[in-house]
Amino acid sequence: MTDTGTPPADAAPPGCPAHAGAVRLAGLEYQQTPSQLYRALRREHGAVAPVLLDNDIPAWLVLGYSEVGYVTSHDELFARDSRRWNQWPNIPPDWPLLPYVGYQPSVLFTEGEEHQRRAGVITEALEGVDQFELARDCRRIADELIASFSGSGRAELMSAYAHAVPMRAAVQMCGMPHSGTDTQHLVDDLRMTLDAAEGDDPVAAYGRVGSRLTQLVKDKRERPGPDVTSRMLSHPAGLTDEEIVQDLVSIIAAAQQPTANWICNTLRLLLTDERFALNVSGGRLSVGEALNEVLWLDTPTQNFIGRWAARDTQLGGRQIRAGDCLVLGLAAANTDPQIWPEAHVGAENSAHLSFSNGEHRCPYPAPLLADVIARTAVETLLERLPDLVLVVDPAELTWRPSIWMRGLTALPVEFTPVAQ
Repeated sequence: MTDTGTPPADAAPPGCPAHAGAVRLAGLEYQQTPSQLYRALRREHGAVAPVLLDNDIPAWLVLGYSEVGYVTSHDELFARDSRRWNQWPNIPPDWPLLPYVGYQPSVLFTEGEEHQRRAGVITEALEGVDQFELARDCRRIADELIASFSGSGRAELMSAYAHAVPMRAAVQMCGMPHSGTDTQHLVDDLRMTLDAAEGDDPVAAYGRVGSRLTQLVKDKRERPGPDVTSRMLSHPAGLTDEEIVQDLVSIIAAAQQPTANWICNTLRLLLTDERFALNVSGGRLSVGEALNEVLWLDTPTQNFIGRWAARDTQLGGRQIRAGDCLVLGLAAANTDPQIWPEAHVGAENSAHLSFSNGEHRCPYPAPLLADVIARTAVETLLERLPDLVLVVDPAELTWRPSIWMRGLTALPVEFTPVAQ
């Protein structure tokens, strides 16, 4: 990792994110209601706020809709290669966010022509996924999962359903069995790298993910099939096995954890908001509206780290130094009062930033595939269990303590038991 020669944070000049007033993003009381944090930061600092990551590492949180759009549209100013970071001398080897920012030869950290080459391979591999077949597979997966708990009349949907549907769909798309011990270990480790709980080791988990996917790539070289991994291997761009493994990590991680939270956050909205109460059962239109509203108000990826300033520049009235880290505040940007001046988010509008923006946004057609998975999961559940209700008061539902991902710890429900 590169040392850019920037002085430590405690010697930073005025205007650096280490200056007085920076807010810690770790261990916040705002984690259950991050919108309060975003409002407070916007009120005190404007569209770009100085923050402290784990171990009090300084960064900038970009809160404004137009500012996030500007950062993601100007790769020449705000680049993805994290080796530019001026804080590497201060980062310990066991830093919790290292899986996010430690440079890897993956599509996430490439730039320019190399990024276009790598993203092009992913796009073409995903374009080979038939959306009708994906919907059919997701419905089969959903039916199997529902059958496992429908006779009991009660279920905890986060673990038993919302996480399992996209997990099985994602690994199946990539050519792994949709169930089994090895697959389950892969998903558990991916969760740790994205949203580590207390006691988890996200760095070790990331290493195990790489090992399992390395074996998958080796298997597919010997026995290719109609799957994303095989299409990446046969692509004329000629990616190496290591490059494909790194990019598969990105594909599966993006398909699983955020989509699981999208499903569960949408179910929460449908089960708790009286606007949807009359139309939930079989109401496909209301499901679509709820899915889109969640992307605006409870987007699964709240904040994304990040971009690194390629040179000294300004953003939102702040002086950004070369090598500074910028965290994309996707959730804050989606609720920016500059675009919703009356505090009313129009669910019919799809110009949210939940899939990011610009050259490094979630590659087409990944958002469409995620929508197929999420929509099928929600609709199938409501069709099979039309009298689904929460077991607890809505106020008792709790969010995972993460500033990065927005997802419930549990969604307990009850319904009329269905005989198998």
